[in-house]
Amino acid sequence: MATKKSASAGEQIICVNRQARHNYFIDEVFEAGLVLVGSEVKSLRDGKANLVDSYARIHKGEAFLVNSHISAYPGANQFNHEPTRLRKLLLHEREIERLTGKTKERGLTLVALKLYFKDGRAKVEIGLGRGKKLYDKRETLKRKNAERDIERAIKVR
Repeated sequence: MATKKSASAGEQIICVNRQARHNYFIDEVFEAGLVLVGSEVKSLRDGKANLVDSYARIHKGEAFLVNSHISAYPGANQFNHEPTRLRKLLLHEREIERLTGKTKERGLTLVALKLYFKDGRAKVEIGLGRGKKLYDKRETLKRKNAERDIERAIKVR
């Protein structure tokens, strides 16, 4: 099962894909490095990124981040990057092989969960997710609302 890591002192969160946990059951979580261009790093430091609808794909033994949007950096002028280009993920070979096997199972997808800096290096947290059905989403919402009501009742007392 997936374990939640707390944000450590050397971790600066850039953006979180909240929709991913709503649409998928996350079984496992992996941390991967990103191959970036200089203007992308500067844009990330400004917090100009979006992970909505982004996912990872494995192609010819390499992992890539697809549909992640990092806005153009205004100071880069003509040397700017394309905002939604494919970005290579840095994973160990055995992790890529394991993920390849898992994604070939029915219904499993690699979803980008969080983009952050860890000790000055850009990292992305990808989760191995199984798609939720509409009734699963409703049940999760009901459970969350019930927990919120319980917390409010406890606070009042």
